Amino acid sequence: MPKKENHQDGFEGQWWEYPILRNALMAGVLAGVGFVLAHAGFISEQVELAFYFVAIPLGGYHWAREAVEELFTEGEIGIDLLMLAATVGSGLLGLWDEAAFLVFLYGAAEGLEEYTYARTRSAIRALLDLAPKEAHLLREGQEVTIAAEELRPGDRFLVRPGESIPTDGTVKSGTSSLDESALTGESIPVDKEPGMLVFAGTLNLQGALGVEATAAFQDNTLAKIIHLVEEAQERKGKTQQWIERFGRRYSPVVLGTSLLFLVIPWVLGLPYGEWAVRAVVLLVAAAPCALVMSMPVAMAAGIGSAGRQGILIKGGAHLEHLGAIRTIAFDKTGTLTQGVPMVTDVVPFTGSPEELLALAAGVEYASAHPLARAIVDRARSQGVIPAEVRDFESLTGTGAKALVEQTVWHVGKLDLFKKLGARLGKNEDTVKQFQAQGKTVVLVGNGDNVRGLLALQDRIRPAMKDVIRELHTMGVRVVMLTGDHALAAEAVARALDIDDVRANLSPEDKVRVVQELEQRFGAVLMVGDGINDAPALAAATCGMAMGAIGSDAAIEAADIALMSEDLGKVAHALRLGRRVRRISRQNIVFSLILLAILIPSALLGVLSVGAAVFIHEVSELLAVANGLRVRRPLHLSAS
Repeated sequence: MPKKENHQDGFEGQWWEYPILRNALMAGVLAGVGFVLAHAGFISEQVELAFYFVAIPLGGYHWAREAVEELFTEGEIGIDLLMLAATVGSGLLGLWDEAAFLVFLYGAAEGLEEYTYARTRSAIRALLDLAPKEAHLLREGQEVTIAAEELRPGDRFLVRPGESIPTDGTVKSGTSSLDESALTGESIPVDKEPGMLVFAGTLNLQGALGVEATAAFQDNTLAKIIHLVEEAQERKGKTQQWIERFGRRYSPVVLGTSLLFLVIPWVLGLPYGEWAVRAVVLLVAAAPCALVMSMPVAMAAGIGSAGRQGILIKGGAHLEHLGAIRTIAFDKTGTLTQGVPMVTDVVPFTGSPEELLALAAGVEYASAHPLARAIVDRARSQGVIPAEVRDFESLTGTGAKALVEQTVWHVGKLDLFKKLGARLGKNEDTVKQFQAQGKTVVLVGNGDNVRGLLALQDRIRPAMKDVIRELHTMGVRVVMLTGDHALAAEAVARALDIDDVRANLSPEDKVRVVQELEQRFGAVLMVGDGINDAPALAAATCGMAMGAIGSDAAIEAADIALMSEDLGKVAHALRLGRRVRRISRQNIVFSLILLAILIPSALLGVLSVGAAVFIHEVSELLAVANGLRVRRPLHLSAS
């Protein structure tokens, strides 16, 4: 079983260099040499015993100490104590070769297990190496090289092309492209310009950047990710907790039964030696090592693998839940869509599109409304110069107006122009057609003279249709939850082939819908931005926040956080959860079948100590090896 204190700091060497595993292997070599030399007649029995007396404490010290500490500090009888009792019992029976064999194999299995944990932790902690050890601090116009750990919020530093960002910050000067794959798992470089955030461990590919630190080195995004993954590996799912509770109750029963095997022959006058051997065999055969190992290795490997892909899973329970998800509820705005409206159509009723766009952009130029900014951005992208206006006035909830030359022009909703007495005639059908497509229609006119319209829509994220299609191939039902109006929601749902859509929802309504979905379809994954959707994220079986890089609120709000906005990682997380669940179940079934065979064999005296030790330890190694399959790359056809 894993001892957290031994793999807490990780390990970066080769497997044979890991201290516990190395000692076990050395014990095995010593015991093997002594056994071979003695049976070949080169050494006496006393010298053979000397080999065993060195090998047994060398290979067993680590886990024997754990057994005694667990017994006296926590009052628990664990698997280590069963193995210690079996080793002592074998020695008392004169089976020193069997005792040495047990110590070697059990020590090797324990060492390999702990080495696996240590390597998983080291792989995550190695992310810290992505951040440079030094930073080029800019102080009073001079460049000073300091240790990165000395950076504090407010410090300004220079990052040249080919260098990594030492800590989180805001770009103050320069433009460049950054490779953020270490944090997000995305290979496409991200363009950066003044005012944009940059993160520790990301690689500057092109121009020099002047950056103002927003976090100390030990508090940057990279350090937070490592801390979250390490904490997650210690949090256990329900199945794992049940197995450990079973082990704590089961181990004392095995030890008690073995003691009875020593008492019964003494009371009934049966051959003592034969029953003593059975007691030792039972201790080994009935120890549930493979069962207890059935989930931890797979969970640790799964959480570590996900972390390296920019998916933070905050505990074994959530990884376990991912394997059971068959329904996903997506927020719409900012999740399925980009969350930023864009002008999709410019339709003049009179004049040219450029004239219409110039008028609309002129009136909306001073407005901070998202629709207004989208209109101004469209004019800028087309090289259209906004009309010169004065006396701008925002009409809350309906639009805006301003004076262009000597004429008052309005830009706003259909309701605004109806109040102004405008008659659209057949053009009202055009407005309704755009609205039926889920688009927001903005009219441009003066008084009852409507010059034309602009249609705007929140753009669906690129490749989102492929993501939904992949989820469908996995047998997942996809639901969209939104506070937006039904026409806009249904337009997005049709475009993405979403199974069910619920519109006009308040945050409380989203919680209610999530609970309904859980009652009807079982485990539900809610995917949102991690802030506005926090109640629904908390109510779902699993809550997943997207685009969490640099956002403490998004990371805290959900059980799982995607560091980038790539929703293709949702399917990856589900496949990983299913793989972990499948492998863990394989290990559990294998372990229970093995116990069902070994325990009766031990009771009937069919097994020798050596055979019991060999079968027991090989089964534990198989459980570890099977759990490590989680780390293999996932393929699209996997499930």
